[in-house]
Amino acid sequence: MDRRSILKNAGIAGVLAAGVAPAVHAQSAVRWRLASSFPKSLDTLYGGSELFAKKVKELSGGKFEISTHAAGELMPAFGVLDGVQNGTVECAHTAPYYFFGKDETFALDCAIPFGLNSRQMTAWMYEGNGMKLLREHYAKFNIVNFPMGNTGTQMGGWFRKEIKSAADMKGLKFRVGGFAGKVLERMGVVPQNIPAGEIYQSLEKGTIDAAEWIGPYDDEKLGFNKVAPFYYTPGWWETGSQLSVLTGTRQWESLPLAYRAAIMAAAYEAHVWMQSQYDMHNPMALARLVKRGVKLRAFPKEVMMASLKAAREMLNDEASKSPAFRKMYEHYNRFQNQQNQWYSVSEARMQNFQIMALQSQGSKG
Repeated sequence: MDRRSILKNAGIAGVLAAGVAPAVHAQSAVRWRLASSFPKSLDTLYGGSELFAKKVKELSGGKFEISTHAAGELMPAFGVLDGVQNGTVECAHTAPYYFFGKDETFALDCAIPFGLNSRQMTAWMYEGNGMKLLREHYAKFNIVNFPMGNTGTQMGGWFRKEIKSAADMKGLKFRVGGFAGKVLERMGVVPQNIPAGEIYQSLEKGTIDAAEWIGPYDDEKLGFNKVAPFYYTPGWWETGSQLSVLTGTRQWESLPLAYRAAIMAAAYEAHVWMQSQYDMHNPMALARLVKRGVKLRAFPKEVMMASLKAAREMLNDEASKSPAFRKMYEHYNRFQNQQNQWYSVSEARMQNFQIMALQSQGSKG
């Protein structure tokens, strides 16, 4: 079997086991640059890029090196897609929904309101035909994409005032990413798209009234609790936000097959690592925040139902305007419905019982 067949048929583990990896010793040295959309202070998001680069170097016997650069070092956080597309950098690590202004379909490589959770998103990408559909989309931009991280379901953000009804959302200047802004606009919110490194200052100065980022671990590092007392849940707009590493098509195709295998394996490891980091650190970070006086709140049912209605209307409107978005969204939606039916039978039922039992135990002292 030749190496091209191995790459196609054996998968990542098979590639390495079949002896493609040792072939790197015969390869020439390659140097790439990776532009991240995230600051170095976030050791989960930016740390995913660092782990990726480290593993690529290890798997290539030190011959394929990727230097990582935080947002703003080589280009702005929201400029990395253009940077890869025009060849300024060979690859980038980002949240693709940042680029829905170019094409709404990018959001389906990250998160849409009331969308797939982390496990479901990974299943859709690797086994549910999501990767194939997104590769077709990215090909129009001369880019090859790889899943590389997921945050899990995020928090609903930091607010200066308490949200008691849908009416309280009207006129709110809210830093929020992706498609959520389009949904919240329908509810009277004024969405603001601001990079992570500028959120704290915007809240502190009162330029915005509220902001969402990710969850307790990252939010604690950015200090949002110092400038906004109310912390809301859930982040219905990001139920399992997937990050991606994007490479230029020409750069990808110029790589030896062994180096391509290294990228695939490294991205997969970083993908799993990031979710495990959030699952490990978020509970402890939330406990610390609450201990410091953060007021933890859940969005009222009225707000959640109004958000769901607005989200469905917005997604259907986008599908009616864009055949490309409609094709992928319909596939995504069918997959989600199947997954949620299964979760209602097993996963959600078991999890809900365990939570109920824990709460019951706590109430008894």
